[in-house]
Amino acid sequence: MTLLIVGIILFLGVHLVRVVAPGFRRSMIASLGETGWRAAYSIASVLTLILLIYGFGQARAVTGMLYNPPVWMAHITITLMLIAIICLVASLLPAGHIATKTKHPMVLSVKIWALAHLLANGETSSVLLFAAFLAWGVIVRISLKRRQRAGEITLRPFVSAKYDLYAVVIGIVAWALIIWKLHEWLIGVSPLAM
Repeated sequence: MTLLIVGIILFLGVHLVRVVAPGFRRSMIASLGETGWRAAYSIASVLTLILLIYGFGQARAVTGMLYNPPVWMAHITITLMLIAIICLVASLLPAGHIATKTKHPMVLSVKIWALAHLLANGETSSVLLFAAFLAWGVIVRISLKRRQRAGEITLRPFVSAKYDLYAVVIGIVAWALIIWKLHEWLIGVSPLAM
């Protein structure tokens, strides 16, 4: 469990640098340059993600249940995951209605993913992981709203509704692949077996 907690703190810490230590970020960009900072940030993200995944795998083997969710919660989780994946895809495409209406579709995707998994998972390690990611999403969303009000960032302008169609179609295909086999291959648990 210790490795999981350290992994969560380090991974989410790296992804909260702009929020909690903007001065540090600016000084690192000044000394490393934009490209150097991006490289260091990417390496730190990958290394802490590996630690997080390893720690989660170790913790899952030894932690017990905090609560036993009803079986029907798995159906809600599967449905919410479709929405989360569509939002994720919309965040990677030029802005359509989904991206402009949700404002920050990737952050929304993470929050939906975390909430959906909290509904269906009652293991201590799972609750810790998904609650941490949900909290991260809330903190980042509040920060983005403040930065937008301060004029530090602007929302992406609407480009075309065709990107909504792409997001929905690609999202459904990705969701179906995850439900069908990818989740089981990557995580070791079939969402349909719950």
